[in-house]
Amino acid sequence: MEHLSDASYLKPRVAVLIPCYNEGGAIATVVRDFAMALPEASIYVYDNNSTDETKSRATEAGAIVRTETFQGKGNVVRRMFADVEAEVYVLVDGDGTYAASSARAMVDKLLFESLDMVNGARVPVASAAFRPGHVFGNRLLTRTVAMIFGDRIRDMLSGYRVMSRRFVKSFPALASGFETETELTVHALELRLPVSETPTPYRDRQAGSHSKLHTFRDGFRILHTIFMLVKEERPMQFFTCIAAILFIVAMALGWPLVAEFLETGLVPRFPTAILATGLMVLAFISFVAGLILDTVTLGRREMKRLHYLGLQGPTFRERRRLS
Repeated sequence: MEHLSDASYLKPRVAVLIPCYNEGGAIATVVRDFAMALPEASIYVYDNNSTDETKSRATEAGAIVRTETFQGKGNVVRRMFADVEAEVYVLVDGDGTYAASSARAMVDKLLFESLDMVNGARVPVASAAFRPGHVFGNRLLTRTVAMIFGDRIRDMLSGYRVMSRRFVKSFPALASGFETETELTVHALELRLPVSETPTPYRDRQAGSHSKLHTFRDGFRILHTIFMLVKEERPMQFFTCIAAILFIVAMALGWPLVAEFLETGLVPRFPTAILATGLMVLAFISFVAGLILDTVTLGRREMKRLHYLGLQGPTFRERRRLS
């Protein structure tokens, strides 16, 4: 209990970050709910070129309202992470589907367990909260990331997360759209950061609020993001797979020619022989590229880790106080 009282006495700065686009029907309720759940927090609403009353209703509800003109959730998240200074960040969508009542437990879990991210795993409380296409896509993408980067997060696309300052300020936000959740998850898994997940109720949207997520278009964008992250973070495996495919095709084309040459001393299909030779050369080049890029990636990962370690952790102030 002494540890808890010291943490409450020090009162780390908490910022609630709400990216918004045309959420005029729900944003006021979201702001008020989080103000009640986290009365010590500063609540920021970043409007993304809304054409309804999102900005005015958020202002009336007591939020600090700012604008990001580059369209897309990833652009808004990048701007929020750059602008806002705090020790604890609560990132949540402005559509009213996430329960503000879970925020206190998630913040406490982050602080008292010295974590860098607590992911809100969605538990639907209404049959219409999750569309079937979104459920399938979320499971597919989550399992894909788990197989490649580690199985520590079961709801990769959740828009409700609590993060430490060192996580936010070391996060290289590159995405422009909804694939930003994928980047957040992979950043945590790749650097092996201390993370956890807690269930949180997930409600249906309020009347007048519509999902901005397009199942197929954004699903393909997320898959593309995963593909690029694998290429950049796992180059040895990525280019070795390409090399193996090229090697198999080259052998399939070239082995009959080699067998015939050994038997007759002739190469009857010379163009096929050239193609098989070219594919074998490309396979070798791909494998060597993987070796080189793996070394480069290791150095880049070490630099990211050092930058992360240079930032203040979620329990730094408590330890300094107790010492």
